Amino acid sequence: MSVPLLKIGVVLSTMAMITNWMSQTLPSLVGLNTTKLTAAQGGYPDRSTGVLPANPEESWQVYSSAQDSEGRCVCTVVAPQQSMCSRDARTKQLRQLLEKVQNMTQSIQVLDQRTQRDLQYVEKMEVQLRGLETKFRQVEENHKQNIAKQFKAIKAKMEELRPLIPVLEEYKADAKLVLQFKEEVQNLTSVLSELQEEMGAYDYEELHNRVSNLEERLRACMQKLACGKLTGISDPITIKTSGSRFGSWMTDPLAPEGDTRVWYMDGYHNNRFVREYKSMQDFMTSDNFTSHRLPHPWSGTGQVVYNGSIYFNKFQSHVIIKFDFRTSSISKSRQLDYAGFNNAYHYAWGGHSDIDLMVDEGGLWAVYATNQNAGNIVLSKLNPNTLQIIKSWTTNHPKRSAGESFMICGTLYVTNGYSGGTKVYYAYSTNSSTYEYIDIAFQNKYSHISMLDYNPRDRALYAWNNGHQVLYNVTLFHVIRSEEL
Repeated sequence: MSVPLLKIGVVLSTMAMITNWMSQTLPSLVGLNTTKLTAAQGGYPDRSTGVLPANPEESWQVYSSAQDSEGRCVCTVVAPQQSMCSRDARTKQLRQLLEKVQNMTQSIQVLDQRTQRDLQYVEKMEVQLRGLETKFRQVEENHKQNIAKQFKAIKAKMEELRPLIPVLEEYKADAKLVLQFKEEVQNLTSVLSELQEEMGAYDYEELHNRVSNLEERLRACMQKLACGKLTGISDPITIKTSGSRFGSWMTDPLAPEGDTRVWYMDGYHNNRFVREYKSMQDFMTSDNFTSHRLPHPWSGTGQVVYNGSIYFNKFQSHVIIKFDFRTSSISKSRQLDYAGFNNAYHYAWGGHSDIDLMVDEGGLWAVYATNQNAGNIVLSKLNPNTLQIIKSWTTNHPKRSAGESFMICGTLYVTNGYSGGTKVYYAYSTNSSTYEYIDIAFQNKYSHISMLDYNPRDRALYAWNNGHQVLYNVTLFHVIRSEEL
């Protein structure tokens, strides 16, 4: 949402407060803190991320909260693995469940405190916004004959602020539902405590299912609230200049905490060597790397490293291969039925870019085109273990007219070109199976993009721009609306 800058002093002041809140407090409230990619001293980027879990074996961590379809509040946490000792196996299981739910309660309390704090600020903004509207109405009535034209313009500006009011109402409702969820967790804690004293009074399997259900609900909203609509792309940060005009580079969004390895693939065909750098700093400052030889050369620049494996399109085929770096072997391969290959439906820049593999918060995706869809983009969600298609969507966008594309939160974003002036101008949402034309500026610093992929852990775009490895920070915005809950 963009609100025009008003020229009257009081409006300018209020809008500045709203803008500051929308860019800082609001993202914090819904778990959308933006990745910061700035050039630190010495030219290295400073990246603070928080999208995917850290080490789930260490502690519970709250990531987001929302409502489910029945109006109940759900939150996302990451649960540790327990290792408790007990002379009785059943007692051990119950204690584990009790400890898990108690940790869940503590996490919800932290979330509640944060929500209440931000809610106070939201309510203050609501009062100021409503007061401003009242003042404008009074001024218009008192001076209608003398300066009607001037205040009519002010009223039009005020109309643009009205959509903020229901947004504030929604966040107040969220705070109330957090309390409801706390009560539900507390009730389950009480049941578990009683069971410790009365062993056998309750079926363990049913109890375990209840706790598992809570955990499922807590995790279910991670994708929803970690996600949002793309509203901006930062200026590029050049990490390194190396390789040929075409290539790809990335980090693994599901790598364990502390694993910052960089994967690097030069060229778009007849190459099968993947470089592994120990860290981003190592990649930036040295040529120290480990080389992995793939069993087949890749095609295009649509490779992706995901959960310890590289997924790539086998050269001159519509076969997708999953190669496990840990075992140095192919763990799965499968044909992507009907997908064009060998420069049949490439991106505008060519380079055998028929099949583009990518990941977002929801998992693994393939972007390609088919004869059946008249050369327009087909988007398929893939099972990362079996490579089977879970679901496909057909779009009306010609694949050859796309400069590059990337997935964020289940939405495919397409650029209008690969050289010169570039922007993101087309978005297809798999959640609603609808598309829209947008206008998001995208600085093509080195005038030739041959790879553009989103990393959900870094909340950043990785690009290969004419022999330069570049990062872009992205801004996402999400408002929880009643129909989504």
